[in-house]
Amino acid sequence: MAKGRKNGLYSGVSEELSALMRTGWADTEQHGLPLDEQAPYAAHRRAALSARFPGERLVIPSGNLKTRSNDDTYPFRPHSGYVHMTGDRGRDCALVLEPRPDGGHDAYCYLLPRDGRDTDEFWLGYTAELWMGRRRSLAESERVLGMSCRDVRGLADDLAATPGVPTRIVRGVDPALEAAVTTDAGRDDELEEALSGLRLVKDAWEIGEMRKAVDSTVRGFTDCVGELSRAVASSERWIEGTFFRRARLEGNSVGYGSICAAGEHATIMHWTDNDGPVRPGDLLLLDAGVETHTLYTADVTRTLPISGVFTPVQRRVYDAVYEAQEAGIAAVKPGAAYRDFHIAAQRYLAEKLVEWGFIEGPADRALELGLQRRFTMAGTGHMLGLDVHDCAEARNEEYVDGVLEPGMVLTVEPGLYFQPDDLTVPEEWRGIGVRIEDDLLVTADGSENLSAGLPRSADEVEAWMARVAG
Repeated sequence: MAKGRKNGLYSGVSEELSALMRTGWADTEQHGLPLDEQAPYAAHRRAALSARFPGERLVIPSGNLKTRSNDDTYPFRPHSGYVHMTGDRGRDCALVLEPRPDGGHDAYCYLLPRDGRDTDEFWLGYTAELWMGRRRSLAESERVLGMSCRDVRGLADDLAATPGVPTRIVRGVDPALEAAVTTDAGRDDELEEALSGLRLVKDAWEIGEMRKAVDSTVRGFTDCVGELSRAVASSERWIEGTFFRRARLEGNSVGYGSICAAGEHATIMHWTDNDGPVRPGDLLLLDAGVETHTLYTADVTRTLPISGVFTPVQRRVYDAVYEAQEAGIAAVKPGAAYRDFHIAAQRYLAEKLVEWGFIEGPADRALELGLQRRFTMAGTGHMLGLDVHDCAEARNEEYVDGVLEPGMVLTVEPGLYFQPDDLTVPEEWRGIGVRIEDDLLVTADGSENLSAGLPRSADEVEAWMARVAG
């Protein structure tokens, strides 16, 4: 029985109440559930993973609830590798690929089944089904996921029953499950690398989810522009809340903490406090993305003049970033080195910074020494998908030192950031931060800007704001 609160109002459960709670429940088993549309794609991904590790058991946990404070937990978000391989989003679960003699694997999804009504577990305790909501039965999950499902409470025993099987596990996700197996850290890292690498090229279903994420994000940005006057009357929090409403309405949540940075805050790369004033005459840097119900996220940034019109200095900075992004986008195409778009954008910005006299030239020397990074700070983009920085554990030769392929989705996001206390630039430049970020799908003959529904050039931004914000 689940442990009660120390200061709970009830000291126990009478036998009569226990008996009452166990009776009178309808059979709610759902029959004829359709196969999830992702299931065939997930099966193909599992087959690709299986081929990389013949003769070995692979364990990919989904993760557990994490405490926020006392008995309050954060909203659960499963490990991306687990989601990618199963399509499931449950907590305390695990995918296990058991090796077969022929070199292949049998796949089992270990899930937390429905609470039975023959004990008090279903209605006592914070994580009980009556408190947290109905879960699918194992039979229902088998129909939806298209794979064999087992009770996760027996997983440790199942693993212990065959101790001699070489095993790999994704570490740092489920401590209890990790303790139940004997593995090698280096070999486990190879499993994590493989899971990340298999997400580099998106399949047709994933590309559809990315489109949904970006389309919702475009609507979220439009919402924020439409409510900009309310943000001026309150703070950056109004922008954050406005976008979050769209994310929750059309998706699971935001894919990462929204950056709603007005004024000097736009020079802070990861500003998420979002508690500053929104003043006409300043810029608003909005970096946000909707995460779909299937957990694929967009990642888009626009920098907007709060008054609706750029000042001359703001426009000068904005135009430079826009042209740098144009150079980066032009370099996104199949067969190109992954680094090409980054180098193209950074080269353009280095040339502008030399032209303005902010760094010593020539531009090639500045780029070689990385001098532009004082003002550009970050790289020009990253892979995108289930994680906002997707495929983060993939092998370098497959990712940053690799070649672009059709089906890859990445961001192109150059920026210039002039810190408010930077004495190396004229005073009127200080406190200006500009970033423009779009989500690019590599196609057979180039790329497609999935977020093209949002204007990018300075003139287009001003015209858009005039229409939407008034």
